Amino acid sequence: MKTKASIISSAKETIKLEGQSILNLSNLIDNDFAEAVELIYNSKGRVIITGIGKSAIIATKIVATLNSTGTPAVFMHAADAIHGDLGLILQDDVVICISKSGNTPEIKVLVPLIKNAKNKMIAITGNKDSFLGQQADFVLNAFVEKEACPNNLAPTTSTTAQLVLGDALAVSLLELRGFSSKDFAKYHPGGALGKKLYLRVQDISSVNQKPEVTLDTNIKQVIVEISEKMLGVTAVTENNNIVGIITDGDLRRMLSKVDNFSDLTAKDIMSANPKRIDEDAMAIDAMEVLETYGISQLLVQKDGKYAGVVHIHDLIREGIL
Repeated sequence: MKTKASIISSAKETIKLEGQSILNLSNLIDNDFAEAVELIYNSKGRVIITGIGKSAIIATKIVATLNSTGTPAVFMHAADAIHGDLGLILQDDVVICISKSGNTPEIKVLVPLIKNAKNKMIAITGNKDSFLGQQADFVLNAFVEKEACPNNLAPTTSTTAQLVLGDALAVSLLELRGFSSKDFAKYHPGGALGKKLYLRVQDISSVNQKPEVTLDTNIKQVIVEISEKMLGVTAVTENNNIVGIITDGDLRRMLSKVDNFSDLTAKDIMSANPKRIDEDAMAIDAMEVLETYGISQLLVQKDGKYAGVVHIHDLIREGIL
């Protein structure tokens, strides 16, 4: 039975082997890679990515990465392709075939069919001299010295290399397209990631109530305003300009210091020059301000005028934290 030390050693060796193989890939990038990127970028069609076995699994991930960064891509299993799915490939599509050996039976059947259809083909293979390597228009060299598997059998280092080349393709295409964070948000509208990229302060503050008192509002009414609007805070305004803020913490501190507060008004206990943010700012920026200053609420303004409140709980609920 293996000891904890030997398990840790095995894990470190696996990571070391894969890391060295990935670093070596940079030495294998050549004009074929650049021309493959230009081919995809200038194509009027999609990218069809195919493979067999573990390479097919890697293909699905590369498809997902390309689709999410602005390059339309479709997965086609190599075995299914020769049994009817070949119809997925349209005239202007570019095909990427992934195979470590480049000599599997399915690839040997599929590649001539793709060539006959006149589609351009890119190979991701660890063997440039293989059947696939010789037939492809461009070859992305995914050569690795050995698998991380101690028997040099289970696809480990080789599939990682394929995945990294797919990422390199996607990033190169992303940069060519000038793909921005706004574009990324368009392709990722759901979940916390999308919200961080497109959600604005106004989207949150506009659904909250808008607590507001004036400088001369008595303390009792300040307490009522904070309680009714349920945000633990109220803005103090003058001609709709923000002049201060009162939080429930300010009220507690007042009660601990003063026995009779009937004559007090908002201006007596407010904090002047409170932190504020423009309603067009990104919600993630509001979270950064709240975290930086250790506060829970932020006053929102529009064109310099008071527009509402954003609470840290709103941002947490939206998955911004």
